[in-house]
Amino acid sequence: MAMATSLSSLTSSLSSLSFSSQISHKPVHSVSFPPLKPLSLKSTAAPKFPALTVAASAAVAEPEVETVDLKKLVKTRLPGGFAAQTIIGTGRRKCAIARVVLQEGSGKVIINYRDAKEYLQGNPLWLQYVKTPLVTLGYESSYDVFVKAHGGGLSGQAQAISLGIARALLKVSDSHRSPLKQEGLLTRDSRVVERKKPGLRKARKRPQYSKR
Repeated sequence: MAMATSLSSLTSSLSSLSFSSQISHKPVHSVSFPPLKPLSLKSTAAPKFPALTVAASAAVAEPEVETVDLKKLVKTRLPGGFAAQTIIGTGRRKCAIARVVLQEGSGKVIINYRDAKEYLQGNPLWLQYVKTPLVTLGYESSYDVFVKAHGGGLSGQAQAISLGIARALLKVSDSHRSPLKQEGLLTRDSRVVERKKPGLRKARKRPQYSKR
């Protein structure tokens, strides 16, 4: 009975309570971002270099023009080709062969329709090989040299040209023989690379010996 009274009193007390919910409907402040600026799609114009373009094209075209001019020069100076000339000499060194024609001139040296300095890559030793026979006789500015060279490398070709010039100078005068011979310019250098042997690494190099 006491339990029932307590429950009834509890329900009456709960019903007497009034929950006044005072909810404040405050406006929610929305975060506002500044308007984005539209991206400018204007592509920055690439810088123009007309002067550089012209210079590059000119630099590429120059060697071709120079080669064509030298080819025309050789054909006009040597009518009938190399074989039809009178002052001619053939030089050999290792695998290189050079046919040389001398003509009176100012000392130009043209190898395979190119200037000697350009063809021999400005190597002072190779240029010295070419000029030595003419310098020995004092003809460095008296004859123009026209060369057709093939085979071997540039070093072998330069020495072959030297022998060809010396042999061609003999056809100018027999008195040139003694000074050229004293300098060793008329001697054919017959040295070549020694061939590889079977069982060896190179011509003479052997594999390392292992006892065990």
